[in-house]
Amino acid sequence: MEPGSGEGGAAGVLHFHGDEEIIEVVELGPPGPDDLANEMEDVDFDEEAVEGAEEQAWETEEEDEGVEDGMEAQDDSEVTFSEHSASVFCVSLDPTTNTLAVTGGEDDKAFVWRLSDGERLFECSGHKDSVTCAGFSHDSVFVATGDMSGLIKVWQVDTKEEIWSFEVGDLEWMEWHPQAHVLLAGTADGNSWMWKIPSGESKTFQGPSCPATCGRVLPDGKRAVVGYEDGTVRIWDLKQGSSLHVLKGQDGHQGPLTCVTSNKDGSLVMTGSVDCHAKLVNSATGKVVCVFKMESAASKPPAGEAESNSVESLGFCNV
Repeated sequence: MEPGSGEGGAAGVLHFHGDEEIIEVVELGPPGPDDLANEMEDVDFDEEAVEGAEEQAWETEEEDEGVEDGMEAQDDSEVTFSEHSASVFCVSLDPTTNTLAVTGGEDDKAFVWRLSDGERLFECSGHKDSVTCAGFSHDSVFVATGDMSGLIKVWQVDTKEEIWSFEVGDLEWMEWHPQAHVLLAGTADGNSWMWKIPSGESKTFQGPSCPATCGRVLPDGKRAVVGYEDGTVRIWDLKQGSSLHVLKGQDGHQGPLTCVTSNKDGSLVMTGSVDCHAKLVNSATGKVVCVFKMESAASKPPAGEAESNSVESLGFCNV
């Protein structure tokens, strides 16, 4: 089609090719007041009908919600352990056979039980607050449980007997050494503890005056990485009891640490925080290699309100 000039410049000349032909000519332009009025005359404003439709829509939604609420969730589990009477906060499997589990919960109880049939082997009794930490030693000989009040207990699995206990400040995290009967834990006063089990010989690692929120012993068994509420990260020499590297400011996080982990050989450490960032750190040099940022579409919450998002778990793929 090629435009052309017509009388008064209002019309154009159309050139067609092949079998093209004009079916209908429609004049386009903005509708005038009369056109709109005519269109509105055909609209039926029945308020009762509108209200009825809205009520019917609400009723349908309520009915749908009722159906969903009444439906039972499908349980695809092979084995169920149901001796806890409140929320379960921690679970761990024995590393040598993967046939035993230890769980701890809000009911101030911890249990060791068999995965094959859900049968309880024994209860780790005596806790006085929610059990938030539980785990087996590297060889599955011992199992440790810790509650929020700071009471830590260690049990010998084959005899089902308690062999050691210790009470620290409010417990933040607890982990076994990957190669020895050594237990580490972090507390709300900023200290990290290390005990030989069952002798109880101990060493403390003094951090900043804020909770040591998470920790991990590196695979070499000689170092540990600990994250703190003030956003700092420290890599500790377990033998000397001194910090090898301290990450703070731009190298640290802008909020409390939530989790730390390392790759298989311990050369890389990853840290996560409530600031929605994860940082990859060279454990030998203490230098940040990479920063992973989660871009949130939501605007930041008002001052005084907690962040709705945070990095809660980290892991490496052993390829």
